[in-house]
Amino acid sequence: MSNDQIFTISALNKYIKRTFDNDEILQNIWIKGEISNFKKHSRGHMYFTIKDDQSRIQAVMFAGNNRFLKFIPEDGMNIIVRGNVTIYEATGQYQIYVNEMQPDGVGNLYLAYEQLKQKLEVAGYFDDQYKKALPKIPKEIGVITSPTGAAVRDIITTLKRRFPSVKIALFPVLVQGPEAPNSIAKAIHQANETEGIDVLIVGRGGGSIEELWAFNEEIVAKAIFHSTIPVISAVGHETDITIADFIADKRAATPTAAAELAVPNWEDLFEKIGQRKIRIQRAISKRVETERKKLTNLQKSYAFRYPEQLVQQKEQHLDRLFDDLQRNMLQLIERKRTALLNIEKDVQRNHPKSYIQKVREQLEKNETLLKQQVNSIRKEKEFQFKHLTTKLEALSPLKIMTRGYSLAYKQDGTLIKSVSNVIVGDPLTIELKDGSVSCQIKDVEKKRGVEHE
Repeated sequence: MSNDQIFTISALNKYIKRTFDNDEILQNIWIKGEISNFKKHSRGHMYFTIKDDQSRIQAVMFAGNNRFLKFIPEDGMNIIVRGNVTIYEATGQYQIYVNEMQPDGVGNLYLAYEQLKQKLEVAGYFDDQYKKALPKIPKEIGVITSPTGAAVRDIITTLKRRFPSVKIALFPVLVQGPEAPNSIAKAIHQANETEGIDVLIVGRGGGSIEELWAFNEEIVAKAIFHSTIPVISAVGHETDITIADFIADKRAATPTAAAELAVPNWEDLFEKIGQRKIRIQRAISKRVETERKKLTNLQKSYAFRYPEQLVQQKEQHLDRLFDDLQRNMLQLIERKRTALLNIEKDVQRNHPKSYIQKVREQLEKNETLLKQQVNSIRKEKEFQFKHLTTKLEALSPLKIMTRGYSLAYKQDGTLIKSVSNVIVGDPLTIELKDGSVSCQIKDVEKKRGVEHE
């Protein structure tokens, strides 16, 4: 066996705790048994043992959870608790941490109540969006309760006292016992099929949880939810909260309170009507007085005292207005005519034909000017040409040759400028003004004192 397979006590307890904590059943479990060794710590926490005939388990209920208990636990009391089972690592002892506690006997009913409440809440049966408003002045009230209980007397007495004219339709039902849920649900359906009922009161007087249990049944809850008539629940006393109270459109703490919610108090209504009557009378009197003053002012006005003069003045004013109208019309017509003439002139002035004529005239002027400039330049260039021609002729060798000079060239065309360019026997050509002659050098004689090339 290796050391890795050997646990310490702490590691073992930690491992067992994790195992417990990962078990869904142990994390939300209901158990029942008898309390023993009950002890309440000075800080409010409760420590006790829950046992049955054959076994026991340690339990802890912290102050944050036990402060809502409606009873004081004690040794020997049978209870039902809900909590989670886990290991206390310091001692390695497993125990249940209690979140809720109910005395056994009503515990089963409490479980059923909580389960149905959670189911209907998840399904949306408690949503405010489905709550119907109560009519302000109902004509007929449906009462679903026991015909022999104190609740029906309280409801009818209160309805007649507060609003004597209201009609009451009683739907007698069983309000406790196994047949009560079906009886109540059937009466709700029957009331919805009856014409004229504006509000339903469903309830009974106080009692134990077992006696009120019919109003925690799903069939009653669904009948209330699907009722098209607004429902007021009135079950037991203010501390008795049933599933029907969550479903109903209004919850009343008692049957008497339900009757008070269902109808207004006629005395309050008459008082409100009287107050509104007084306010309306005051408003009418004030309005009449105001209108009377206006009428008096009108009767004293100039129009009422001298209606003929007023008409004459109005006729005169009308004539003046008519004259002004004609004058303004003529002025307007004249302004429009002048504007039209100006537009016509602008159109003629800016017509394309006039523009083309102007361009054509400018083009002719430019052509004339261009011709004049070309002639002037041509004459100037002709003059310059003649002058250059005269100078060129004066410098031309041919012109010099006309005066008797000639040019001698070697056989290869080279101009002979010096006696050193030739030797005896070389052929040469002599250019004259009117032709050339070919000859041959017989002798070369150089001048003294002259530098030869």
